[in-house]
Amino acid sequence: MRILIVEDEPSLGRQLKTTLEQNGYAVDLSVDGEDGHFMGSTEDYDAVILDLGLPEIDGLTVLGMWRKEGRKFPVLVLTARDSWSDKVAGLDGGADDYLAKPFQTEELIARLRALIRRASGNSSSELIAGDVRLDTRSGRVTLAGEPVKLTAQEYKLLSYLLHHKGKVVSRTELIEHIYDQDFDRDSNTIEVFVTRIRKKLGADVITTIRGLGYSLDEPSSAAASKA
Repeated sequence: MRILIVEDEPSLGRQLKTTLEQNGYAVDLSVDGEDGHFMGSTEDYDAVILDLGLPEIDGLTVLGMWRKEGRKFPVLVLTARDSWSDKVAGLDGGADDYLAKPFQTEELIARLRALIRRASGNSSSELIAGDVRLDTRSGRVTLAGEPVKLTAQEYKLLSYLLHHKGKVVSRTELIEHIYDQDFDRDSNTIEVFVTRIRKKLGADVITTIRGLGYSLDEPSSAAASKA
């Protein structure tokens, strides 16, 4: 999942970026409202962590601009303003959740997971497709109740497809949402990881839609050729 952090406190921004990357997210960091607005307007993020007290353009204005532009990614407002009126202003301005500073990193990550799940239509922390289950809280993957060990990159790919179950996801979209920006887009890494996941979870778990990308759905509804 690709996350944008817009935070003008350098130490906090770097700390959040490092922590989220350690938790498997691809993260971009912006330190002011003007740059943050540009990044959110030109990239397709899975979620945004947005500070309100930003230089150049304040966070509420940035949020309002995104919503007017039709940007629908979930936004977690992160700010030192903790009065009820500020919370109302943030939520009415288009935010999906609100977290006041100081905060516990574990709570921020839990809220972020919930926002991403809800944005993709998943209310439970468990993502399920047939006998495959992925627990977003623990990172545990099981097949018919038995634990399956995936590498970090295999887990990212499977998680993204499960969050978008039933949809065709292009190779380009997968690269943009699970890898850093300097990833070699001409490599065949996605194809390699899809093959490895099929070996561990079953040949039918991921369907290749030739010329379009990949789809993960309930086994009975898969209807395309395998790579």
